[in-house]
Amino acid sequence: MHHFLLRRRASLDPSRFQGWGRRRAYFEGWYFKIVIPDEYFAYAFIPGISYDATGCGHSFLQVLDGARACSTYHEYTIHDFRPAADRFSLQVGPHHFATDHLCIDLPDLNIDLQFNELTPWRRRPLAPGVMGWYGFIPGMQCYHGLISLHHGLKGTITSAGQTINPAGGIGYTEKDWGRGFPDAWIWGQSNHLSGTETPASLMFSVASIPWLSNSFRGFLCTFLLEGRVYLFTTWNRSKVTVDLDRHAEQVTVTFTRRRYRLTITGYPAPGGDLASPIGGAMTGKINESLRAELRVRLERRGQVVYDGKASWAGLEVSENAYDGLTG
Repeated sequence: MHHFLLRRRASLDPSRFQGWGRRRAYFEGWYFKIVIPDEYFAYAFIPGISYDATGCGHSFLQVLDGARACSTYHEYTIHDFRPAADRFSLQVGPHHFATDHLCIDLPDLNIDLQFNELTPWRRRPLAPGVMGWYGFIPGMQCYHGLISLHHGLKGTITSAGQTINPAGGIGYTEKDWGRGFPDAWIWGQSNHLSGTETPASLMFSVASIPWLSNSFRGFLCTFLLEGRVYLFTTWNRSKVTVDLDRHAEQVTVTFTRRRYRLTITGYPAPGGDLASPIGGAMTGKINESLRAELRVRLERRGQVVYDGKASWAGLEVSENAYDGLTG
């Protein structure tokens, strides 16, 4: 009953740990992206927990170095995973994560950052998270949450003995939880959009989602521009088309809703391999770049609202996306 109540309370705040009492075929992970262009510093930190189908589990921290296009996986015990019950605050080994704080303690990388001017997901009726009412459907393979679309950085960073100045850096935080990632997916994100003077953020994801004995194509897209969030999702009756060109090494995703049309063309760049969950176990693999580029065009009734480029973009295209998501 105690775990049930904790899960019930957490369901209204997706940033919190959702997996109270779950011990089989379950994963949960948070994604902290930090980019400081002036220092050529781009990292993603992914703390989480994983249980396979037999109940064998561990906690972990994945580190993706976007500038060097490489990654590392640091494994810890289940007991090293210590989430707070009443808010998002998480300890994994010597590392600490919270809505407004990041602390990394590795031999060659030490980070102690405070996040300021956070841009959280604005809760809506029946939509405490970005998945809308889909977030309340039990038994889905994967759930997704947005914690902060954009925030500034303040604190200290030491990398390989060198001091990094976080001034001018931008952060972004999201998360996933469930049994495993979708069967096929595309994901992209950037906070560095050309021609913008106010905080900007673009995140998009299209996936083939198993459901009962079939599957459906689900998608999410949030575009923060000039103080407004343009939202394209399965649950708000938007539409999406996907064009993947393996030979040209580019992916084009077009979202439409009422009078708006958002076209994103992604150009992959070298990245690092990350472990991804399959049946809760971290046995899959996905390559992610933090140096990809996105071409972004937003139109309203055929009139251009925004036309520019997004740099320092995270981009993932699963291998089976070429067959499972086009059209």
